[in-house]
Amino acid sequence: MSLSIRYNSPVTLSFSLACIAIFVLCNIIPNLKSTFFVLNPYWSWSNPLDYLRLFSYTLGHANKEHLIGNLSLFLLIAPMMEEKYGSRNIGIMMGVCALVTAVFQVLLFNTGLLGASGLVFMFIVLVSFADARKGSIPVTFILVLVFFIGKEIIGAFNNDGVSQYAHIMGGILGGLFGFAAEDSKTNSQQA
Repeated sequence: MSLSIRYNSPVTLSFSLACIAIFVLCNIIPNLKSTFFVLNPYWSWSNPLDYLRLFSYTLGHANKEHLIGNLSLFLLIAPMMEEKYGSRNIGIMMGVCALVTAVFQVLLFNTGLLGASGLVFMFIVLVSFADARKGSIPVTFILVLVFFIGKEIIGAFNNDGVSQYAHIMGGILGGLFGFAAEDSKTNSQQA
């Protein structure tokens, strides 16, 4: 019997590998992180890098603990969701989550943003819909909201350098994507 290694979740694995590569490069090349992988709080319509950073901030991480913490949960949950919803849909969800979180960050806060925490929280809430059925709300979804999002709402009052807002926004978007996916599944089954 021969075993082979399979690149089973292309979006999840590619994103994770990109985060690791960027973390290594940012520790070698001065100012790389601040130039490309931190969403600046001061938006400029004329700066093309500001448009890039609306997405690229998710690839940068402050330190190895930040990177390992995000990727540990991301690699645990995202492959299951990629299997369920498909690589294309997961890529779209991640892009929308990054963009919406970034736009609100720039509009509402005067702090920078970096890391994949918002995406991780999107997946934490999205996975609570894994067994959702038409006309019902999974108890797992309610408990995830209470424990994960509730903790972030309480933590938002701390001055700890963590963007609980990004976590909350990711969770909200994960819930919206979960409900939308179940609605579209129901509609396609009725057709």
